[in-house]
Amino acid sequence: MKRLLPITVLSFLFSVQVIAQKKEFEKELYIGAGGGALMSSVDFKPNVEQGQLWGVHGGISARYISEKNIGGLQLEINYAQSGWVEKFSPETNFAYNRTLHYLQIPLLWHIYGGDKIRFIFNAGPQLGFLLGSSDSMNEALAADIAAKKQQNPEKEKEIGMRYNLKPRKIDYGIIGGIGMEFKTGAGNISLEGRYYFGLGDIFENRRTKENFLFDRSANRIIEVKLSYFFKKLF
Repeated sequence: MKRLLPITVLSFLFSVQVIAQKKEFEKELYIGAGGGALMSSVDFKPNVEQGQLWGVHGGISARYISEKNIGGLQLEINYAQSGWVEKFSPETNFAYNRTLHYLQIPLLWHIYGGDKIRFIFNAGPQLGFLLGSSDSMNEALAADIAAKKQQNPEKEKEIGMRYNLKPRKIDYGIIGGIGMEFKTGAGNISLEGRYYFGLGDIFENRRTKENFLFDRSANRIIEVKLSYFFKKLF
């Protein structure tokens, strides 16, 4: 019996170690692509009455999960359209909208719960690089601006100035989203809703600058994103 006791203890410890190794979390690396629709507006101060501008966004992503449920990191490179639609009094018949085209790079902390069907949460900082901008002004508004400039030639630069402001090249803020992800034999499919809160201003906000107009002009974006991820093996 004395000889059997150490053997039994060793066997038990060995079994526990094997079970622990089997239960050890398998790290996951995914490469994916996705996109969807977005609604955007701009937080202007002084306030500008506006509606939501509809746009599209999409790009590629890489996700590394190092811990179960706690998750890991997700890096994305996306193209996105944002901007605003200005609102005017109905009797004026004016119309104006501006679209900003960005290359966006969010670095997200990825958290999930579940196995085959997962609840996901992503949040982190986002950096945007302006690729270009475009706008649309109807004839009624253009004619009104031209008439006011003709009536007040000494204030020609100030009249309609906000429609000629040049946006900054870099935008930054915080983005977060929640959604569901479905694991299949061919890969993972995720559907997510996100909100972007811009911390930087689109236009110059220093009163010392000649083109100063707004104290605040930050992006506010609501996104819906559908993504597909391929699992990579180490």
